[in-house]
Amino acid sequence: MAGQGSGDGQSPLSLGTAAARNLSTTTKTPPQMQSVTSRWLPRLLPWVQASGGAYRVNRRLTYQLGDGRVTFTNTGADVRVIPAELCELPVLRGFGDTTVLEGLADRFTQREYAAGDVIAEVGRPADEVVLIAHGKVNKLGTGPYGDQAVLGVLANGEHFGSHALVGEQSQWEFTAKAVTSCTVLSLSRQSFEEFAGRSEALRSHLEQVRTSSQPTHNSEGESTVAVASGHAGEPDLPGTFVDYELKPREYELSVAQTVLRVHSRVADLYNQPMDQVEQQLRLTIQELREEQEKELINNRDFGLLHNADLRQRIHTRTGPPTPDDMDELLSLVWKEPGFFLAHPRAIAAFGRECSRRGLYPASVEVGGHHVPAWRGVPLFPSNKLPMSKHRTSSIMLMRTGEHNQGVVGLHQTGIPDEYEPGLSVRFMGINEKAIISYLVSTYYSAAVHVPDALAVLDDVEAGREN
Repeated sequence: MAGQGSGDGQSPLSLGTAAARNLSTTTKTPPQMQSVTSRWLPRLLPWVQASGGAYRVNRRLTYQLGDGRVTFTNTGADVRVIPAELCELPVLRGFGDTTVLEGLADRFTQREYAAGDVIAEVGRPADEVVLIAHGKVNKLGTGPYGDQAVLGVLANGEHFGSHALVGEQSQWEFTAKAVTSCTVLSLSRQSFEEFAGRSEALRSHLEQVRTSSQPTHNSEGESTVAVASGHAGEPDLPGTFVDYELKPREYELSVAQTVLRVHSRVADLYNQPMDQVEQQLRLTIQELREEQEKELINNRDFGLLHNADLRQRIHTRTGPPTPDDMDELLSLVWKEPGFFLAHPRAIAAFGRECSRRGLYPASVEVGGHHVPAWRGVPLFPSNKLPMSKHRTSSIMLMRTGEHNQGVVGLHQTGIPDEYEPGLSVRFMGINEKAIISYLVSTYYSAAVHVPDALAVLDDVEAGREN
């Protein structure tokens, strides 16, 4: 007989809990899922209807001269610049003689610098071009009050001094100092001139560079629109037009899909108190939405990390994200910045830097949630931003909306068997094993209207303790 014992070996005087549970009803929760996150990016992006499955971004004509970064190969510790990548240097843009480029690539000299070493010093003769194969370099200058100021940060693939190869001899206008250990490749002006003296094709190209006028464009690289202002009387006004890109970028909707399978016996017999198909579908949709946010950030075609203009990518000054770095991001997206997006560990690292300086950023309320902010711009977490094995990540800042020429999400609503906006659940039938199948699909993409709508802070160290 089951009952509640007295603890002294005597017979129980009442019904025990173990037996009583056979008559009780268990209180159950719906299936829980630890991988579900807040998914701030899809919630914050304005979603635009992409009828026809594609979205074309028409822009004013811009002179694109390459990404400006040089790529290298290495064999062990020996680094070599890819010859064709030398065309990223302003003086070699448009030059296509591969034999000459091969010869130039062989003339670069590899040098190693430790953190704190000076690579180029202000006032010294600027007599070489320097390519940064690996590491981070600060460009230092003198501020208006005589103090030292960081003019910029250069890292992998960037370069300086290409102007030293042509024109009159000049001096360095800044000091280049290694922030980390660096590997650089350099080519002296003397070596370049000796090589050019033996190549008619290169001499002809350099002469054309010296004498040709550059395309007329504004500070953003867009074709100029001639406008007269400040005049008096009746002068002849300039005629003009606004030119467009001939091949604008088109974003096609991507898809995330899976086939959900539920046995008919489960759907028929084990459907109380919770609908088995409904719970299976709910968890499947959650997983698809998580994949959607991951792709919006990381997809190599339309993901925001890969669609940020290289001129809109900057590096941290010291490693961890500092208030200075965040201000630098704001200087790149200064027209109505919407929000920062960062890995939770990067946000924690930024908080440590603020605490170290005695700063306590205020929070802002967004949709009933209090989130940290910097300069009034909210800072949202997303674990979809990649974190490297060295605990480095990226922080994004963006402006959103079509009206603001910002970042938008793309989807198509009204699709067949739509279950949620842009997501469909289609019944695929029952097979000979009595398994019911459903095709679950969601369609999405993202578009950046103009380059200055998105900026990225790269190489953010999230693992350094103060």
